[in-house]
Amino acid sequence: MAVRAAVLPAVGSPLEITGIDLPDPGPGQVRVRLAAAGVCHSDLSLSNGTMRVPVPAVLGHEGAGTIVAVGEGVTHVAPGDGVVLNWAPSCGACHACSLGEVWLCADALSGAADVYARTAEGTDLHPGLNVAAFAEETVVSASCVLPAPDGVPLTDAALLGCAVLTGYGAVHHSARVRQGETVAVFGVGGVGLAALQAARIAGASKIIAVDVSPAKEELARTAGATDYLVASDTTAREIRGLTGRQGVDVAVECAGRAVTIRTAWDSTRRGGRTTVVGIGGKDQQVTFNALEIFHWGRTLTGCVYGNSDPARDLPVLAGHVRAGRLDLAALVTERISLDGIPAAFENMLAGKGGRALVVF
Repeated sequence: MAVRAAVLPAVGSPLEITGIDLPDPGPGQVRVRLAAAGVCHSDLSLSNGTMRVPVPAVLGHEGAGTIVAVGEGVTHVAPGDGVVLNWAPSCGACHACSLGEVWLCADALSGAADVYARTAEGTDLHPGLNVAAFAEETVVSASCVLPAPDGVPLTDAALLGCAVLTGYGAVHHSARVRQGETVAVFGVGGVGLAALQAARIAGASKIIAVDVSPAKEELARTAGATDYLVASDTTAREIRGLTGRQGVDVAVECAGRAVTIRTAWDSTRRGGRTTVVGIGGKDQQVTFNALEIFHWGRTLTGCVYGNSDPARDLPVLAGHVRAGRLDLAALVTERISLDGIPAAFENMLAGKGGRALVVF
């Protein structure tokens, strides 16, 4: 069956909206009609080669939709069910999974190397980060779908699959922000906005948002920021000035740049915690000297997918949404159609950031 999709023909090439031949689901697979998908900076990292995936590919890794068909052996969902896509399903058997660290599953991305569809000319296509959400429909492993939470529209639930799990998990699972602590969030894109809301939910007493764009202040304050700083060479000093010359208890870095990681570290108090969520390239080298590591007693932690277990955390996030504590609409800076995906990538390249929601 032919459907429209945004195809990445090669690393560094523009996305092409074209028809693809999508097969029926095989054993252990499901077919999903997408309601919406989020345009995430990670997709840009895949398209420009910062993160490597087989190409040509259909990108898009956060989305939600409706099951239209299931393959043999699939019992936890049925046609007509609403689902949220999970781009990093855990195998349950590797060493990380045995430790309960399902976000580090060794086999989570094994499906990205599969051939899941073909172009009209017969060229093999790969499913980006497993789920190929930049298409009207997709076929995925049944392990890549979770039941959509009640009371949350599918067009909003799409963002739960990556941005919100990542930002919320960075605050609650990685940094473990406690009531009354101070927090700085670097980068006010979709993940950063989710982290700001998560810090507010955690009861942080001061939440400082930092971004290169002055235009994002209103978004940041709506999400929970008590203070807003435009990034500069003096950002760490300004943050200490806002925290009694101590620095924040927790910094969450969402940009993936060496200078931002270093500034986040410098912005924390003695004994403070820095969680790095942003995905940077190999050329982004961060340096520390041995004496400062000893003297400051700070910790620097990587964070994959918010250190989240989607099956466990999705119902928790849905509860926050239904209670009005988590505003998914506040994460979206632009709603576009499938045909507008290339334009959304151009906006990212131009540094406009934010997050677009593709509604099919």
